[in-house]
Amino acid sequence: MPQQESRVKKSLLNARVNLIFYFLTLILSFFSRKIFLDTLGADFVGLTGTLQNLLGFLNLAELGIGSAIGYVLYKPLFEHDEGKINEIISVFGYLYRWIGFIILGAGIVLACFLPLIFPNTEFEMGVIFFAYFSFLASSLIGYFANYKQTLLGADQKNYVVTAYFQTATIIKTLIQMASAYYTGSYYLWVIIELTFGIVYSFILNWKIRQVYPWLRSEVHQGKQLFKKYPEVMKYTKQLFVHQIASFVQFQTIPFFIYAFVSLEIVAYYGNYTIISDKISFFLISLWGSVSASVGNLISEGDRNKIMKVFWELTSLRFFVGGTCVFLMYNLFSPFIALWLGREYILHNTVLLLLLINFFIGVTHQAIKQFLYGYGLFSDTWSPIVETCIFVLVALLGGYLWGLKGILLSGIISQTTILCIWKPYFLFTKGFKISVAIYWGNWLKYMFLTILSWFIVYYIVSFIFDEQYPFINWGQLILYAICLAILFISIHFFLLCIGSQGMRDFLKRILRKYIAR
Repeated sequence: MPQQESRVKKSLLNARVNLIFYFLTLILSFFSRKIFLDTLGADFVGLTGTLQNLLGFLNLAELGIGSAIGYVLYKPLFEHDEGKINEIISVFGYLYRWIGFIILGAGIVLACFLPLIFPNTEFEMGVIFFAYFSFLASSLIGYFANYKQTLLGADQKNYVVTAYFQTATIIKTLIQMASAYYTGSYYLWVIIELTFGIVYSFILNWKIRQVYPWLRSEVHQGKQLFKKYPEVMKYTKQLFVHQIASFVQFQTIPFFIYAFVSLEIVAYYGNYTIISDKISFFLISLWGSVSASVGNLISEGDRNKIMKVFWELTSLRFFVGGTCVFLMYNLFSPFIALWLGREYILHNTVLLLLLINFFIGVTHQAIKQFLYGYGLFSDTWSPIVETCIFVLVALLGGYLWGLKGILLSGIISQTTILCIWKPYFLFTKGFKISVAIYWGNWLKYMFLTILSWFIVYYIVSFIFDEQYPFINWGQLILYAICLAILFISIHFFLLCIGSQGMRDFLKRILRKYIAR
């Protein structure tokens, strides 16, 4: 019981810290995006986004080692084996150092092709190279200096990383906004980006020494200790292949848009994704706060408790995912119009495709968490198939339909693997029960979510005879609050009636606060 209370307490603390910083960074991102677009231009915003996505490919060299180490750390953390933790972190530091050198070499080679990647741009190559190498240096800091933060995540203390990282991000963004507004200098904006990456590294490692004063990782001993932990390489090889699908889908979309549409549309699309990604990042961080708890729960081996928590988390994701999609569909376009101007609004079909991708990702996070908790990474063929489907559909769809066709590729690839295969794999290999149970509950959750959408849509259309005239922010905020209260009430009520998982979650929350 004390172990469970500690697990819940840490999960709630992680969630609380994520929630606070999410809203702070969300509000700031809207102001900063507006200032950067007005002062530095859409092309520069699109350029930096494209460069960062380009460098994201180099991070494939990470091979999933961080995730593998996190999984291997669960047991020694549970047993408070400090000696073994020191050895595993030493192995991690050794591997990450070599990966850093590989990324540095690959980055230098890739830099030679920048003139070919950006042949027709208004920027001098000096600006492009300076931004590229600054972003590369910031990325390398994580491999040479910040690798110990994985221990915080595995120990259910990711709130420490979140607090320091997001604080540094907020201060950095404020200074960049002032720099862009008063100087409009591309170079100064990039220098600030790099400087805060270095400062954050020093502060984070200082805090880690405070939290784990006994931590004595010896990178130079990592090579000898590496042979002692063969499971690290086993899981690393499997997780590397799984990372390919995520990298290809999220890192190549700007390139497909740039290739089939334009660099300007990369920035326009980025205006939408800066909102959806912020929400998605928040939800992943919020639910990621229970990832280590799920691993800890699975280690206990109580099958009934495991299934109970799984359905609680799944029903909660349908509730949150359905709510977010409904609100974003109704509020995205008027928000963009008031925030940046009507000229930045993309076609409604683009918004719909974006939200379908978002919904699939949100509602299937529980599947991913439990697969990770069980260490089920052996289906290495699935991300390869998912990647091939994505690339082929993106090439064909981008050529035929532009941005709409590119977004369609994500829906088709995720539906095939994430929606169909992954549940089957988890239930047959992890839970060891029929996947028919999952599909029965999934159809129920989906029906209740769609029913909620239709009920609220009918009520809203009955109240407002025509599209709500959002003349100012006050009207939009008032409408958003009313819409959110209405949908959340109806959706939560329907899920509580038709879902045992949501009822169990409600009981858990009520017990916690009644106990207080």
